[in-house]
Amino acid sequence: MKTNIKVLFAAGLIALTASCTDLDVTPQAQYTEYPNTPEAIEAKMADVYFHLRGTLGRRYMEAQALSSDEWVGISFDGDYADGGIYAQCSLHNFNASSACTGWYEDVTAGITKANRVIVDMGGEESDATAQARYMRAYYTWILMDSFGDTPILDHLATEGEMIERAPRGDVARWIESELKAIIPILTTSVDITTYGKPTRYAAEALLAKLYINWPVYTASSVTAYDAANYSNEHLNDVVALCDDIIQSGKFSLSEGANGYRTKFWPTNGPQIKDFIYAMPFDAITAQGFQYCRPRIWRQGRNDGNGGAGYFGDDIGNSSGGNFSISPEFADVLMALPSDDRQENILAGQIYMFDATTFAKTSTPYKYKGEAISLDKTIRLKYTDANSVAHYIEYADGIKNPSSYPVDCAVLNTGKDVKGWSQGYKSVKYFVTRANYSNGRNQDNDLPIFRYADILLTKAEAIARGASATNGQTAQSLFNQIRSYVNAPTLSGTPSLNDIYLERGRELFDENWRRNDMIRFGHFEDEYGFHRKGFPTARFDKECRIFPIPQDVLNKNTNWKQNPGY
Repeated sequence: MKTNIKVLFAAGLIALTASCTDLDVTPQAQYTEYPNTPEAIEAKMADVYFHLRGTLGRRYMEAQALSSDEWVGISFDGDYADGGIYAQCSLHNFNASSACTGWYEDVTAGITKANRVIVDMGGEESDATAQARYMRAYYTWILMDSFGDTPILDHLATEGEMIERAPRGDVARWIESELKAIIPILTTSVDITTYGKPTRYAAEALLAKLYINWPVYTASSVTAYDAANYSNEHLNDVVALCDDIIQSGKFSLSEGANGYRTKFWPTNGPQIKDFIYAMPFDAITAQGFQYCRPRIWRQGRNDGNGGAGYFGDDIGNSSGGNFSISPEFADVLMALPSDDRQENILAGQIYMFDATTFAKTSTPYKYKGEAISLDKTIRLKYTDANSVAHYIEYADGIKNPSSYPVDCAVLNTGKDVKGWSQGYKSVKYFVTRANYSNGRNQDNDLPIFRYADILLTKAEAIARGASATNGQTAQSLFNQIRSYVNAPTLSGTPSLNDIYLERGRELFDENWRRNDMIRFGHFEDEYGFHRKGFPTARFDKECRIFPIPQDVLNKNTNWKQNPGY
């Protein structure tokens, strides 16, 4: 089924190289009435649907993952130092010139493409533009969530038009109005023909996400939101949106004998009934997905002697290994005595996997004859005056950080087996040689909204004060998640912290942790090397949003940089 869906999308791939370099864009419409045949509409829309493959496939992920407590961006005696861009995210010391946060114009280009389609297909008055309006709203949400105040680009800019950023709360209210307008129009079909495209349920999921974060987005400033005083008039609206998705009967949690793991394999696709909205990728025809590369143990592509790596094959290209799970989040992931989700985590001894079935074997993985074991604690390396290497653990804080001659700017762990083995890794997005040999691309589709997220979101809304509906309580919804991964269920009502931690386990590495941490009030916590007293680590609330990339400011001279940068 995955191959078939890629063929359906091929028509839109040609235009993916087109992009916008300015927010000022002169209208380019060529039709007073756009052909309304299914083939014409599909060709026009495909470029809008899949425009962000490259951004979501790497750079957006880096910003979201490394700024959360999930991952620490490390380096190896210069390897992957890259000017400190990965460490900067982990330390909340964001840089306006960093590639990790430099995808702003990629998103605005997608909005421009959507606006062109809306004009060509008859404007917002035409029901045929509902899907393009969804993509415009979704892309605007990405900017608003990540960068705060954002232009409301609801038209094609005229020559010389000065684009202004709108207050974040106004942007949230505009997205709300757009989604409410198109939800009744969007299709309720959920099948191979609608996979990777906007449906009613994708729009409801985005609106539920907008509403659960409403106090964050509508606060008077990014620093004004206080999770301890969370107050949200939309909690019952969240429940109603979740209920429509749940009662549709078109989504489910389990995917067969292997359950959780199969959702993220390179064979995933429209058969995964947990996916409400996903970005389809193909290692050859729809490239851009590169999640596995930084999560692989640095030399895990093979055994160091020409044999198979732990994926069951030599995957054909070098790997990065410059992401390590923070010790604090490792404790969250491994906390439950039984939990199928833990099979995605490389913790301690690494074992071989079967290259065909992706199953974990009982055979230890060895590199140059040495069994490889990962250390949960991440230690930084320095070399003394006698050229002796030392490793320093910062897990318990720093009493006198200036006394340590460590290159903190790049979080160096050393270029050897010990340095490469600092921190746990992940095989959630399993990779194969056939895929990875194509420029380190992968076939794995990226879930954006999942049914599991909807269940946990409804549970959270009820826990925060919404009315329970349809016989579902916060406890019953929470235990649906625990049950399908064979984890212990709760005998009582889950606390908000229970839900926060469960969201971390269920949605690990799906770009939601930063969003959750801010809402639940944990973004300024200490984790990894994001510790008070650590050189270059920041705890300013302004860091809840990223700096506007310098290139964007240079082109929009009427804009000001976000506060704190």
